[in-house]
Amino acid sequence: MRTTDATVPDVKATAGIQQRLAERGLAPGEHYLDSGYPSADLVTAAAKNGIAMVTPLLANHSSQARAAEGFAKSAFRIDWTTRTVRCPEGHASTGRHPVTQHGRDAIVIEFAKSDCGSCPVKDRCTSAVRGNRMLTLRPKEIHETTAKARTEQDTPARRTKYALRAGIEGTVNQALDVTGIRRARYRGLPKVRLQHAFSAAAVNVVRLDAYWSDHPLRRVRTSRLERLAYQLTA
Repeated sequence: MRTTDATVPDVKATAGIQQRLAERGLAPGEHYLDSGYPSADLVTAAAKNGIAMVTPLLANHSSQARAAEGFAKSAFRIDWTTRTVRCPEGHASTGRHPVTQHGRDAIVIEFAKSDCGSCPVKDRCTSAVRGNRMLTLRPKEIHETTAKARTEQDTPARRTKYALRAGIEGTVNQALDVTGIRRARYRGLPKVRLQHAFSAAAVNVVRLDAYWSDHPLRRVRTSRLERLAYQLTA
């Protein structure tokens, strides 16, 4: 658990959480996260440290991918050995430009205007004013890790596996009900962090007691009538 300022996006907390777990000898073999926590770089770095991040990666946001028509990045064949890319029509790229975008290494691939200008499916590939298709790729390891993850996350096996993460919603719901964690009792981030740590410890005690006394925890989503029935029979 990590409490941050409200302006800090979830993805900024991922590496720190994994590092602190590793320092305590508790690095997970699989780390289940929602879509706010991963990035291509984080998934790749975690894999190097033996942590498989079970999490949906954000989809390709290119205009072709969003429209579900035309040629998205996945339609191009990349040859990392020859440093060339072939488009769906078989034309090879003519330019490769290493760049830095948003502080990250990337590679801009360019196709010849002569090939794109006379291409019969140009409208499905690019609307660029310059008339030729450009692709932005991440370095090989990150690109391949991302492509593999996006392919796997659409399979039934992966969706079934990721469904295990739903259990954390029950824990969060219990923390809200039992400890009132939604409301900060103190001012200042250090004190709020301490409150959250105490709340987490309290939830652990409650759940351990339920386990040892063979008392099942109620489900995450229940109607008011079901909650009342649970309270009366508890």
